[in-house]
Order: sequence, then structure tokens, then C-alpha cells
Amino acid sequence: MKWPNEMFLISKGHRMSSTLVRPEHYSKQNVNWDCLFSISLFKRTKTNLGVHRGYRVKKLNRKFVHINIGLVFMLCWPLFSNGPQAPYLAALAPGVNIFRMIGLGFGILKNEAMVKSMSRYGDARELLKGPLYYACSLTFITILFWRTSPTAPVAMATLCAGDGVADIAGRRLGTIKLPYNRNKSFAGSFAMLIMGFTVSVGYLFYFASFGYYEVSLQMIMLTLFISIAATIIESLPISTDIDDNLTVSLISALVGFLVF
Repeated sequence: MKWPNEMFLISKGHRMSSTLVRPEHYSKQNVNWDCLFSISLFKRTKTNLGVHRGYRVKKLNRKFVHINIGLVFMLCWPLFSNGPQAPYLAALAPGVNIFRMIGLGFGILKNEAMVKSMSRYGDARELLKGPLYYACSLTFITILFWRTSPTAPVAMATLCAGDGVADIAGRRLGTIKLPYNRNKSFAGSFAMLIMGFTVSVGYLFYFASFGYYEVSLQMIMLTLFISIAATIIESLPISTDIDDNLTVSLISALVGFLVF
């Protein structure tokens, strides 16, 4: 099985319409454009994280940030060049936040507004779990799979849209709890499955419109399988004990890598 990468435009069972271009054919202008666009995405991420003054902290706002960052980030991927540097420069936007979360979590950096916007209880050490895992997931999914593999949009949409909506639905409608995990509900799991699958398919067609691959019925059914697997993992007690930002992204990327 070929590892998904911009230099390998053949995905198992799916024909790519893009052509292989050797690195020496890429111009400095493409590299400069990718660098500039990566910086602009980084600044956009800072705004979405609520680092501006007067940010009001609410649980719903925190979940909207969780949903918004990754999905908006993916919408911008087609704007990067086809150069081999593109996924790495794109990954800088969420990647810088890895070091930011570590710095804030250990008290090396100080930013009270960001800590409040990214944590449940205002404790900076919380950033060393969910927010850090979230930033790591976006970064490594971008580098390893990029826009030429269906795994990338499916894994990221499942993490951002599926897991994000699951928490909102679970808190508001989750009166009936799962028998094997009282911290999760049927409503939350159902919302995750439906939203994760729907948004994943939407992004598959979005990237297919740029010619990165062709969407087939088989691809859609495999996406449903990944959504079911991620929903099951998210509902297990291990996701509560570790963090679903880590377990959901890992299982989505792993299953996607195996089936696509």
C-alpha cells in the first residue's frame, strides 16, 4: 500500500486526476505563496481561539471553536500549491499551536484569555490534554495524508464536526445514557455519527471538485464505516479517561489508511 503523500497521487482503488510533478519544477513563487498563506492561516487561528480582548468564555463557544478551526482550515487547502512543501507549510498553522499549548500548560507562556477559551475550568494544565491533542491531530493528519487522500477530510471532519456536535447534543438532549458509559448518551453518539459522516462526505466532494480524487459509492460506504468505528471508540470509557480528541483522530486516521 502506498503511503498517501503529494508525491504519490495514486490512492488504493481510486484514480487521481492530478499528475505527478517533480520538485525541481516548482518555482520559488509557489513556496513564497505557501509560506504567506500559512502565516495568514496562523493569524486566523489565533482569532478563532479567542485571544482577542473581551472574549466571553462559554462551553458552547468552546465547542464552536473546536468545530470551526479544523473545517475552515481544510477549506483553504486547495489554495496551496502542488509543491512537496505545501502540506508541511500548511501544517504550520495548527503545528505552532502544539508549542503554544505546551508553553501555556506548563506556565512558560502567559495568556489568560486563551487559557479560559480553551479549558473547561480555567486551569492552564488542561491545555496539555484536549487542546494539545487537537492541535497534534490537525498537524499530523495534514502532513501524513494531505488533500490527495480521502483519509484526511474524513478523519478531520469526524474529529471536528462529529466529536464537536456530539458534546453539544449530549449535553442538551442526552437524557438516556449508554449502559457501558454513563458519561455518554445515545443522543450524543447518534449526533456524532450523522454529523461526522455527513460533513465527511461533503468534504470528499469538495476536494473531488478540484480533481484530487473521484468520489464513488464504495468511498462513501467506507466513510460510513469509519464514522461508525470512530463513534464506537468515542463512546467507550477509554475515550473519557484519555481524551476523545486523541482516540477519535487516531482511529479515524488508522481505519482510513487501511481501507482507502
